Amino acid sequence: MDATHQDLVLDQFTRQASPFSAAPMITNEVALRMIVEAAQTTSNDTILDVACGPGLVVCAFAPHVREATGIDFTPAMLERARQLAAERGVRNVAWDRGDAYSLPYADGSFTVVATRYSLHHMLDPLLALREMVRVCARDGRIVVVDAYAPEDPMQADAYNQMERLRDPSHAHSLSLRELKGLFGRVGIPEPQITLYDLPVEVQDLLARAFPNPGDQDKIIEMLKDSAKSGRLGIPVRLDGDKIHVTYRAAILVSRRTTT
Repeated sequence: MDATHQDLVLDQFTRQASPFSAAPMITNEVALRMIVEAAQTTSNDTILDVACGPGLVVCAFAPHVREATGIDFTPAMLERARQLAAERGVRNVAWDRGDAYSLPYADGSFTVVATRYSLHHMLDPLLALREMVRVCARDGRIVVVDAYAPEDPMQADAYNQMERLRDPSHAHSLSLRELKGLFGRVGIPEPQITLYDLPVEVQDLLARAFPNPGDQDKIIEMLKDSAKSGRLGIPVRLDGDKIHVTYRAAILVSRRTTT
């Protein structure tokens, strides 16, 4: 991980640990159930959640698998994850600190390897996915969940510009086509895809991010403009003083069929 970008991620997610873990977009139980169902887990599965954040995905999987492990680079997020597991009485979980580009596990260690809302924070998502495949057992499942950028390049550029203003640790959101294409590049089959929407009001969105001074106003102006022009390529609706945004997300699941 690039040292400068690594510092941005650590800074943002240390500050975001509490508000991020409580945000409706993150805690949405329907979306979490969709992820668990898409992974087709069994009671014999061992799961790894890469960039696990506050542990919500791990705790969602835990009742359905033998053991669930979360790994994250940010100590504050791991502390939130431990608290969540304790609050829910979840015992078949483990938490590790580490780098998504160099996972500290042997080849084929897990039958399900997942990551949610993390690839857009990575400068090299292909390397991270390659590491996920490495630690996944033969016939195991790779699960990638992320919000995706529009297919139109100009809209995608504007979308990523806004996201970097909102969260300086944002690297680059891929389009759905690009996300799908990563799987073939790491030698695993084309993924099955489940789509869902993430509606949010802009003040709720900004309440769990830490834009640089002055950037919040730029974000609001970009969203207002996009409500009329469609510049960002995602639904934006104005309702009096409120701005409603709908992010588009995908669950992509593939089996590792190679040795």
